[in-house]
Amino acid sequence: MLLTLATARKVLFVGGKGGVGKTSVASALALARARSGGRVLLVSTDPAHNLGHIWEMSLSDTPARVFTAPSGYVDAVEVDPHATIERHFAAVTATMMKLLPERLHPSAKAHLALAKTAPGSHESATLERIAELMEQGLDEYDLVLFDTAPSGHTLHLLSLPEKLSGWTESLLASRSRSDRFAAAARGLVGGEQDPESAADSELRRTLLARRDRFARMTKTITDPSTTGFVVVTVAETMPIAESLDIVDQLHALGVDIAAVVINRRSPTDAGAFLEERSKREEASLLPLRERLGAIPTTELPLLGRDMTGEDALEELAALIAVP
Repeated sequence: MLLTLATARKVLFVGGKGGVGKTSVASALALARARSGGRVLLVSTDPAHNLGHIWEMSLSDTPARVFTAPSGYVDAVEVDPHATIERHFAAVTATMMKLLPERLHPSAKAHLALAKTAPGSHESATLERIAELMEQGLDEYDLVLFDTAPSGHTLHLLSLPEKLSGWTESLLASRSRSDRFAAAARGLVGGEQDPESAADSELRRTLLARRDRFARMTKTITDPSTTGFVVVTVAETMPIAESLDIVDQLHALGVDIAAVVINRRSPTDAGAFLEERSKREEASLLPLRERLGAIPTTELPLLGRDMTGEDALEELAALIAVP
């Protein structure tokens, strides 16, 4: 079922409570899609990256080939928060240096240096990188698969594009009012063309590009024919409760829930202890089953090996590929 899901969508987010196996499921799903002929971009947005560990490779902010099939492949990226914010602020600094008179450059640079550690700067820069990778992935890959941070961080990030688009719209509206007042003043006093108009035009282009990028991201995220969210959980009370909260918040954000994966189900034929544990898991799952309605659900068994390396991922991918 999950492989069919990955074939039908262009973008998938895999998320849930920390420690439930999101990265393993995302990696196995990427491998299964590549085995079926897909070109997959697998992106980790979690600052505490596990993607490289699972694939037993050193990964960076630049896509690297981690798996090759006869007609498909997986490229993987670990979004580097430090590299992202440095690149983000380098671009902002370059723009500001063009817009400001030279006498203000030292104070502007000092302000930007402080802004790097301001609340929200990291999130904004990370979101820019996610938007870039999403656009690149939609152009160059069959599937863009995001292995996300624990649910609270991810849900906040998914809500940001629309908020930042609105904030940028407000900036543009304020700038337009300022330009109209300045033009009226020049008309009254017979002034000449504002020498800063070229810089103002560049600022406007920058704001428009940012607004359009976040608007495209919002449209992509909320298009159920393109994007879906796979909620990963385990059959325990706390993860199930958090998963139900994730479902509610995703609905509020307009993000389609493509599937729920119940990971590491205990076997019923491997001794009395695990059989009893499986019964307790069934009791824990009742609230989830009652609330999910038509949302597809997949159960994956508890496996007897660590989920690291291609062999382990192949085993999990084979389970994911079963209809």
